Amino acid sequence: MIIPVRCMTCGKPVGQFWEEFMARRKKGEDPKKILDGMGLVRYCCRSLFLTHVNLTDKVGKFQK
Repeated sequence: MIIPVRCMTCGKPVGQFWEEFMARRKKGEDPKKILDGMGLVRYCCRSLFLTHVNLTDKVGKFQK
């Protein structure tokens, strides 16, 4: 739902990179180059960004 503050596997803080990642991704940059530039080299941290699906808007419809 929301990107975690820390990587669930290794514990590295990754939450601060999410907004920059999404902004650069919308500009059409390659995700590999973005993550390399941010210093996210571990596959566990990279998988958080590459597989994240933002469901906040969809779930928000069902709140009272």
